Amino acid sequence: MTTREIQDEIVRLKKEKNICVLAHAYMTRDICEVADYVGDSFGLSQQAAKGDADTVIMCGVRFMAETCKLLSPQKKVILSSPVAGCPMAEQIEKEELTALKETYPGYTMVCYINTTTDLKTECDVCVTSSSAVKIIKKIENDKILFVPDCNLGAFVKAQVPEKQFAFIRGGCPTHLRISVDDVKRAKELHPNALILMHPECHPRVAALADYLGSTTGIMDYAEKSEHKEFLIGTENSIIQHLQYLCPDKSFYPVSKDCVCHNMRVTTLMDVLRCVKGEGGEEIFLSDETMKKAKRCIDEMLRLG
Repeated sequence: MTTREIQDEIVRLKKEKNICVLAHAYMTRDICEVADYVGDSFGLSQQAAKGDADTVIMCGVRFMAETCKLLSPQKKVILSSPVAGCPMAEQIEKEELTALKETYPGYTMVCYINTTTDLKTECDVCVTSSSAVKIIKKIENDKILFVPDCNLGAFVKAQVPEKQFAFIRGGCPTHLRISVDDVKRAKELHPNALILMHPECHPRVAALADYLGSTTGIMDYAEKSEHKEFLIGTENSIIQHLQYLCPDKSFYPVSKDCVCHNMRVTTLMDVLRCVKGEGGEEIFLSDETMKKAKRCIDEMLRLG
């Protein structure tokens, strides 16, 4: 089968079976083209919750499929590739988090959306990369324990200096592959390009950005900007997507090594098998787990 034939069959089957396909922005272009929604993880889960599809296929990683199930408990949620995990989400165990709460009494536990459902059951408030500053500013407590990404945490701390923060040494191994030297070399090659970076990058790297924001924030900035050249400091799939969206502009990687292997593991054939009912993994969460984990998401929505 050709790529187009596979895509046509996916579109036919998802309509026939009332399936919603979600694709994180780090998915390859062939998958994004057959998705009903493309974007950041939490936004995808919100879109799925609004729709009337019976089945939702998450083309992303495990914590994203779990979040989708939290927001759509009545729907069948399928993770397109069962081996697609998130190293950052898995960096800390629930027992360690419980111990941290005892180490930092009186702190509000804030978790990044990039965490497992198990961890969310122990957290007070959840945040996304685009909402973290706004949400944390609105938390009444001035003591914040932020997990797991200390780099995103540093980005928030710089903008909310009135609060006291505690972090763990966690972060995204993909974004941490970008070094200061990478940025300098890329800028030498493309001196007129603006540098757009994700706050999961190391603070020394993030400090070199002309714009610092979430994946969708980076894409929106590039689309709306009158500038014509950009260096992209996030997962390199975004370069291809932007080339399609803005063919009159030029996009270059800050680092050729900024590639998420967990995102890359999902293929178009995986999606086809899912819509056929022959592949993927259905996400199951107990009612008690969903009730406890959803509290921190509800608090995020209440605050923001």
